[in-house]
Amino acid sequence: MSRIYLETLIEADIQTVFDLARNIDLHQQSTSRTHEKAIAGRTSGLIEENETVTWRAKHLGVYQTLTTKIISMEKPNQFTDEMQKGAFKSLHHQHIFKTVNDKTMMTDIFDFESPLGIIGKIFNKLFLRNYLKKFLLERNRLIKTIAESKHRQ
Repeated sequence: MSRIYLETLIEADIQTVFDLARNIDLHQQSTSRTHEKAIAGRTSGLIEENETVTWRAKHLGVYQTLTTKIISMEKPNQFTDEMQKGAFKSLHHQHIFKTVNDKTMMTDIFDFESPLGIIGKIFNKLFLRNYLKKFLLERNRLIKTIAESKHRQ
């Protein structure tokens, strides 16, 4: 199992950041490079607990689909999504939000496991972990930019 741990400090209130992080439309905007599109389940707006979304995106030159479900949500402090169907052996993503000095600390704990045993583990170490970290960082930059621009208004 591989883990990506990210912390992003955002100058905005916790509710704004929480809602941006679960916004399907914003996610599609942040992943335009991979042509990610919500094609089933919740396909726009704010995803809620027990809802699913199926994504179709081009990763590594191949179109893939991935269905995730929000398995827990405690507004505005956390939500967790988990892969229901897709290319990974497993995928579990915790989104945690805390108020820190009138700002919001957004924490991602992204655990994943590739299929294919030892070949998958080697692929994780050589390529996939960094690819996914960059993917999450792009999303977080957009959340931060939008949240902070709303906060200044």
